[in-house]
Amino acid sequence: MAAASAVLQSEWTKIRTVASTTWTLAAAFLVTVAMSAGICALMAGSMEDQSQAERATFDPTLVSFSGMVLGQLAMVAFGVLVVSTEYSSGMIRTSLAAVPQRATFLFSKIAVAGLLALVVGLATSFLAFWLGQALLGEHGTSLGEEHVLRAVVGAGLYMALMAVFSMGVAAMLRSSVLSLVILMLFFFLLSGVLTLVPYAKDVAKYFPDQAGSKIMQVLPDAMNSDPAPYGPWGGLGIMVLWVVAVLLGGYAVLKTRDA
Repeated sequence: MAAASAVLQSEWTKIRTVASTTWTLAAAFLVTVAMSAGICALMAGSMEDQSQAERATFDPTLVSFSGMVLGQLAMVAFGVLVVSTEYSSGMIRTSLAAVPQRATFLFSKIAVAGLLALVVGLATSFLAFWLGQALLGEHGTSLGEEHVLRAVVGAGLYMALMAVFSMGVAAMLRSSVLSLVILMLFFFLLSGVLTLVPYAKDVAKYFPDQAGSKIMQVLPDAMNSDPAPYGPWGGLGIMVLWVVAVLLGGYAVLKTRDA
């Protein structure tokens, strides 16, 4: 029986020695911070042109996470590659021969990659916030304001959960291309389109990205967003349930199918 510490060390070695996983994490960090800073700079220059209603729902904390739209794309790619690369290279057979306990193998990989995604996510959210508030100037806020720290930490948690969700999907589908196509269509097409469709948008509010992103808002109706039937932590809880569901699905596939 493989020792848990040895399996964790092995998974850490795999992740840090594969260039694609390193680059996707770097992209998540850089794209989110750069895009967020650009949008904050634009918002700072256009505040005088906003209506009274727009100013009333202006959420400087949420604006500083504007780049998350593209940053989460890189996090999705990271999660998929962490799991599916072994299938595409054929190394999964060697890995399972070394660690026949499939639960130990899968959840050790997810634990290491998830922790790494969390560290990068938190570093991204705090830097994006500080840089964004500096660019917003007098229109910005601070960590000491009510609910702001929760939103900043929540943004990091959101990025990490997006990566772990993608790992579960990749474990079920066992294909980089198929996993990426489905996740991109789900998060960047279906989820967005349904929010524009009457009645369907009430269902879309419970999608992992829609629910989880509420944790990043300080104002409940920030930036004229639709009200949700749950609070910030409730939304994150819904996202966690999605993550647990796909991880269990990935484990079921790994346990019942040959490598």
